[in-house]
Amino acid sequence: MFVDEATIYVKGGDGGNGCVSFRREKYVPHGGPDGGDGGKGGDILLQVSEKIETLLDITSRAKYIANNGAHGKGSNKNGKDGKDIILLLPRGTLIKDKPSSRVLKDMSTVGESIVIARGGRGGRGNKHFATSTNRVPRQAEEGKPGEERWLILELKLFADVGLIGMPNAGKSTLLSRISKARPKIADYPFTTLQPQLGVVEIENFRRFIVADIPGLIEGAHKGIGLGDEFLRHIERTKVLVHLVDASVFPEKDPVEAYHIIRNELQQYNPKLAEKNEIVVANKMDLLDEEKGAACVKYLEEKISRPVCPISTITGKNLNRLIYLMSKTLQKEDDQTLSSHRQAGLNSLY
Repeated sequence: MFVDEATIYVKGGDGGNGCVSFRREKYVPHGGPDGGDGGKGGDILLQVSEKIETLLDITSRAKYIANNGAHGKGSNKNGKDGKDIILLLPRGTLIKDKPSSRVLKDMSTVGESIVIARGGRGGRGNKHFATSTNRVPRQAEEGKPGEERWLILELKLFADVGLIGMPNAGKSTLLSRISKARPKIADYPFTTLQPQLGVVEIENFRRFIVADIPGLIEGAHKGIGLGDEFLRHIERTKVLVHLVDASVFPEKDPVEAYHIIRNELQQYNPKLAEKNEIVVANKMDLLDEEKGAACVKYLEEKISRPVCPISTITGKNLNRLIYLMSKTLQKEDDQTLSSHRQAGLNSLY
């Protein structure tokens, strides 16, 4: 089960209290204070694991509270520290403070960890309060309470290519044809209810990851249909492959569907509309050669960019599409590398 959002409460353990104690030993007439310190409360840590793919395990509980530190004892015995709790997260999890919605951390690297709720410090025992004028201190500190907070965890998938389009545009079928992923496929809308990932193998032992984003409809950025809960998964993709159902031409205008999706991207996050986009006219097998050519020409004229005609059923032009994905990704990587190098040079001056 794919779970990409969770709300949890975390609390570090309370520190143990310091001890008030005096040395009582036979044949030792002048016993002094020997109260031990309280132990530190356990921390709550969040850590990225490559073995975790969703937030399902996190949602099994609503509250995570670390162990308290043990109280100090006599004979200078300090209390034991509370045990830490480590929560494993999938790569790409965004950690937000629930009351303020402030982003605390973007967990984007495998092995990365953060202490999200620190345990309280243990109190000092009375041995720390002995002075030349106060040789019999009868005070000790109480342990400090652990940090506590409510968190919102949001998972944003890491994928190289994101498949977008209206429901039933053929995204799931395309993913199944170019990778070994097996998403649910049917001849009705909204068969994909959660993002699906597939790995596309290309020449020279290279590969890239493709994400099938559930079909969007007008108003998705406001939560209509499957809502904006899946739009965030597109934010981390490098390239968008926009599938348009060509089979509706000429009875319906395929350009209208294209602009609806583009508007939803713009409304949700303007940066999404700036990503490299490959426009694909799918279901060309349902049009004869003349109508198919007219549809592609019409699309290219209306949206002012090239259109790749394919059929996920017959496999027409799928190799060409994979080639376009690979080349666009390479171009994107080259641009990113160039900008990083330029930023490094600018920092020298």
